[in-house]
Amino acid sequence: MLRRRLNRLFGGDEGRVHSRTIYVGHKSCPPNEAYIPPKFCDNRIVSSKYTVWNFLPKNLFEQFRRIANFYFLIIFLVQVIVDTPTSPVTSGLPLFFVITVTAVKQGYEDWLRHKADREVNEYRVSVLEDGRRIRKMSAKIKVGDIVEVEEDETFPCDLILLQSSRDDGTCFVTTASLDGESNHKTHYTVADLESDLQYLSSTIECEQPQPDLYKFVGRMHIYRNSQEPDVRSLGPENLLLKGANLKNTQKICGVAVYTGMETKMALNYQGKSQKRSAVEKSINAFLLVYLFILVSKALVCTTLKYVWQGKHDEPWYNEKTQKEKDTNQYLKMFTDFLSFMVLFNFIIPVSMYVTVEMQKFLGSFFIAWDKDFFDPEIQEGALVNTSDLNEELGQVEYIFTDKTGTLTQNNMEFIECCIDGFQYKHGDGSSELDGFCVTDGPVNKIQQKAGREREELFLRALCLCHTVQIKESTMHRQDQIDQIDQIDQVDGLGVDHEFLHPPQKETGFIASSPDEIALVKGAMRYGFTFLGLESKNMKILNRNKDVETYELLHVLNFDPVRRRMSVMVRSKTGDILLFCKGADSSMFPQVRQEEVERIRMHVERNATEGYRTLCVAYKHLNAQEYARADADLREARLALQDREEKLMAVYNRVETDMILIGATAVEDQLQDEAAQTMEALQGAGMKVWVLTGDKMETAKSTCYACGLFKKNTELLELTLRTLEDGGRSREERLHDLLLEYHKKAVQDAPPVKLGITRSWSVAGHDYGFIIDGASLSMVLSSSSEPNSRRYKNLFLQICQNCTAVLCCRMAPLQKAQIVKLVKNSKGNPITLSVGDGANDVSMILEAHVGIGIKGKEGRQAVKNSDYAIPKLKHLKKLLLAHGHLYYVRIAHLVQYFFYKNLCFILPQFLYQFFCGYSQQPLYDAAYLTMYNICFTSMPILAYSLLEQHICIEVLLEHSTLYRDIAKNAMLRWKLFLYWTALGIFHGLVFFFGVRFLFSNPALQDNGQVFGNWSYGTIVFTVLVFTVTLKLALDTRHWTWINHFVIWGSLAFYVFFSFFWGGIIWPFLKHQRLYFVFANMLSSVSAWLVIILLILLSLLPEILLVVLRKPRGPHARQKKSSAGDPQSPQSSARPLLTRTFSDESNTVI
Repeated sequence: MLRRRLNRLFGGDEGRVHSRTIYVGHKSCPPNEAYIPPKFCDNRIVSSKYTVWNFLPKNLFEQFRRIANFYFLIIFLVQVIVDTPTSPVTSGLPLFFVITVTAVKQGYEDWLRHKADREVNEYRVSVLEDGRRIRKMSAKIKVGDIVEVEEDETFPCDLILLQSSRDDGTCFVTTASLDGESNHKTHYTVADLESDLQYLSSTIECEQPQPDLYKFVGRMHIYRNSQEPDVRSLGPENLLLKGANLKNTQKICGVAVYTGMETKMALNYQGKSQKRSAVEKSINAFLLVYLFILVSKALVCTTLKYVWQGKHDEPWYNEKTQKEKDTNQYLKMFTDFLSFMVLFNFIIPVSMYVTVEMQKFLGSFFIAWDKDFFDPEIQEGALVNTSDLNEELGQVEYIFTDKTGTLTQNNMEFIECCIDGFQYKHGDGSSELDGFCVTDGPVNKIQQKAGREREELFLRALCLCHTVQIKESTMHRQDQIDQIDQIDQVDGLGVDHEFLHPPQKETGFIASSPDEIALVKGAMRYGFTFLGLESKNMKILNRNKDVETYELLHVLNFDPVRRRMSVMVRSKTGDILLFCKGADSSMFPQVRQEEVERIRMHVERNATEGYRTLCVAYKHLNAQEYARADADLREARLALQDREEKLMAVYNRVETDMILIGATAVEDQLQDEAAQTMEALQGAGMKVWVLTGDKMETAKSTCYACGLFKKNTELLELTLRTLEDGGRSREERLHDLLLEYHKKAVQDAPPVKLGITRSWSVAGHDYGFIIDGASLSMVLSSSSEPNSRRYKNLFLQICQNCTAVLCCRMAPLQKAQIVKLVKNSKGNPITLSVGDGANDVSMILEAHVGIGIKGKEGRQAVKNSDYAIPKLKHLKKLLLAHGHLYYVRIAHLVQYFFYKNLCFILPQFLYQFFCGYSQQPLYDAAYLTMYNICFTSMPILAYSLLEQHICIEVLLEHSTLYRDIAKNAMLRWKLFLYWTALGIFHGLVFFFGVRFLFSNPALQDNGQVFGNWSYGTIVFTVLVFTVTLKLALDTRHWTWINHFVIWGSLAFYVFFSFFWGGIIWPFLKHQRLYFVFANMLSSVSAWLVIILLILLSLLPEILLVVLRKPRGPHARQKKSSAGDPQSPQSSARPLLTRTFSDESNTVI
């Protein structure tokens, strides 16, 4: 005792770092010891990013980490400090606008997070203190508090269950917000505790907080009058997790073991980070190139300026002042360099960032307004939580999807069963012989069935072998039995037509798995009704309307390695029966082999149809067999170490030499058009991974039903079951399996043709990969670092060569780890995660794009997603149509902006060679300011919102078109260099074409010559018309908006030039453009040069469009449309006259 006290005082307990000691009710244990309250975190939840005090500095710091923002800040400061040719307003105003809009947007989002945190932290809960029940805020719960939770309430922290209102010491919870499963799970109180918790004196020793939802190790020391405490082992069945809901139990009491940010739910929450699209990264790369060009231009001009001044005397009309002569030469050179930087600064388009922000913001409304996304069931459409990633929807390479509630509706339905090889299908009105099954004798009749005794035995097994509980309604049991009397008898089996739906309304079933409820309801259709469990007695109503009672002796729970579950029951006659159900692969080795072939074909056929199949068997136990099994089970359940292994050994010993009765087929209904959606996404070149917390059998059936796994797909399985095979250590087995699978899927795989995914290239060599959470943990965190890296690489290479990957039994954080692993792999592929529950939040936040489904599991996924859609089927249009078009539009916007600014500044640079490098602007300050803001901004904004180079119907029908833009195809360096070369060509044509005009000294009728401002104005006019008409040539989808902004911008430029030069403005010191534009247009030579230069600049582009032969899928579409007047492409022209999704008319 003294050693224990010293260890507690000085922390010398071995392994102290890996465990924590909790005093239940904050009482010292034993009572005569001094109580030293341990320090743990409180129960506050914090998901916000900013506070009132740090918002401004932190937000500004984050924004100026962007290269563009920091660059424009420097330019603005230079314009303020140094005497430059242009005003600071030209760069300061757009920068201020971008910073302000972004700050307001991020501040609002964080305010919403603060609001949500307050709701959680200020939620009132009941806590027992000194025998009194007091209400306090959730944030004030401490580790060691005894918390009381009532039915349908949410657990405020992680609790060890001490007391339940149910007589059997259990409670039922749903963990939909944690692992996505809406099924009821059973949890157990700690055995033999005081009924009044006020007198409970105990401590809990448990592991430190860790994120695995399915693991918990601890023990409870209960101090009574005796000196030595009683010890109880604690496991996950005793732990109630924060975020779960109490169901079918009036009230429970539990002690808080993990609180606040240390709860398993909080540890599985992935903090929201700033997501950046691939386009933004390309912009930054292009920006660096243009920054290099800018610096080079400034250096060249600065150097040549001083070279020119060294060769030429100082002109008499521009003598330097004494102050200028006294200025340090190097300082003057640096100042000149900065002045040239500011003069050429417009090559870096600050307005592009404003236009991109507006395009993303306005473009996001098209998703929200799309009528195809409206779901009449929930009366909602799509939701856009962030507009920064619209174009990323067109670049997705990997899709990570949840199963329950996303691929499926989580709604199980009993389809059929097979008894002794004979098929029984509800609703046919007859029992039809299964043609796939072999009977013992010759078949003389088409309709055959098993013996009545076997039928009843099978149906009893369905009614008894489960963990289903009944939640009683106001309807009395006798009324229920009377209603069941209306069952029809068809072909020897009771087929219930009128009772199929009323049980769901009158009596609620609760189970840990929805397929158990489906099997119980399936038995009800054939005349056997489960009436419930009362005091360890299970009651069923048979076909003869007699109530049969069975004593429940033991439940051998399901586990993912064994993949079976069994019950031991005793009938009224004293017979002891073992009923067992499980997956075919785990059941066939445990039964007598002569019955297997009768069932096998039936099971395989149902599995290929996408149904979940279970085999059912039974076994008679004599008194000696049961006595031994009972003793072994009790001993194993009391073990503190290796409890699972000992129980497994007993289960496997008992579940042998069983007699196979039959099999069942249950359908987990898919979401509408789930299979078609998956097929389209795979056709677009995307790889689909299913990440689920569900069992492997369930998830595998769903993958078959969705078409992710085909009939000829060879499944490579890396699960606990396969790691246990072979009698070697798990680490060695893992190594062997990874090498074996790598050889199959990677080394021995035939080469794949460029642009064709494996699922279409090699028809006989499709592989599917299956892994569970425990195996993934071993892959990601091997005992040695080199092995861990090697395992990750092997795992990734195997998965990337498989047509589909299934990850089952995943904790939420493991889902995020999978996404991160792929996201950071070679090539940095674009990832998308889609889910509907709070358990999917981590992977939604980790992926490049997060999609929330507005499902039944709350709105946590929707709140944390980038985009939310009502159903999975809407993902097809979101990616193949909206994503494709958004990417094409913004890619063109970015390339076009760099091109038009290069055209704009190149003549300014060339002009320096003819003005003695004096930093003389070629264009008037009004033109410099208005070029990007007014003259050329609206046409490209309209293009980037409304352009449809291919109509939506064609994009949806031909999913392979998505591959044309994959891997950032429109922002690669080859295309960037093409646009840059085009900008240089046009800039040279503008400048030297006008210079050729000016070689004639008499340009006006009166013999006067044009000045330098006329020169710049002619260049600028050619520039504005050329870049605008270039965009008109690129436009494939004309609307009245495009016509308005393109021709309107040109008209506005002409009007502005007349207006600006036609009035003497009092606030201007120098009226540079007074009547310059009007005089210019009075010259026929000027008109001729402007028209010729515009045509000369656009001629190569026109010839390229006319002479280029169509290639790729577009050409194939045209050929198919020529032969088929009803094909999608044949109607493309009328479609192109419409606005985007019939919604563009709504925008204006």
